[in-house]
Amino acid sequence: MITNRKILCYGDSNTYGYDPRSYFGGRYPDTVRWTALLKRMGWVVFNRGENGRSIPQHMWEYDTVVHALSQSQPDILTIMLGSNDLLQDPDISAEECAKRMSSFLSALLKQSPVCQILLIAPPPMISGTWVNDNRLLRTSQQLAIHYKMVAEKCEIHFADAGAWNIDLTFDGVHFSDAGHRTFAKETGMVLEQIMCKQKKII
Repeated sequence: MITNRKILCYGDSNTYGYDPRSYFGGRYPDTVRWTALLKRMGWVVFNRGENGRSIPQHMWEYDTVVHALSQSQPDILTIMLGSNDLLQDPDISAEECAKRMSSFLSALLKQSPVCQILLIAPPPMISGTWVNDNRLLRTSQQLAIHYKMVAEKCEIHFADAGAWNIDLTFDGVHFSDAGHRTFAKETGMVLEQIMCKQKKII
């Protein structure tokens, strides 16, 4: 188990730990949230998840991330965004969403953050109270393919949460208790692999 390693998790409600059973933005307890579960694996976790967050498109948003990196100085920055972009704009394609991500990452990399970056493609949505459009379902399924190409272009790490069989709740978007546990386990393994590779390079 890795100890005393720092990670900054930048994302939306699934990073924040939103509990869809709450009507007022409530979140799952520490015993459930994947970011909190990573702490039990020895990581120092800075949770920068926010309900409703989409991919940053403005300089002030970029600056906010850079400031968070400067404050926490993590070994790894994880980024998992895109679901809200799809939900808020039903006409956007997976390729267009990936272009937003590419622009964000390019702006971030120009700031030369001294850490590894892991781009995580969110698990595809399923039919639920928030998702009843087949086009939206298809687009969310295509996101990982385009994100992988973005990660390769930016020379950063990539993981496809769609391959992890993450259990989602009744709304078709948010992680269930079991989903958080699985996500923590799978993310933890990817993080260890990244750190092991980094040690070999050093």
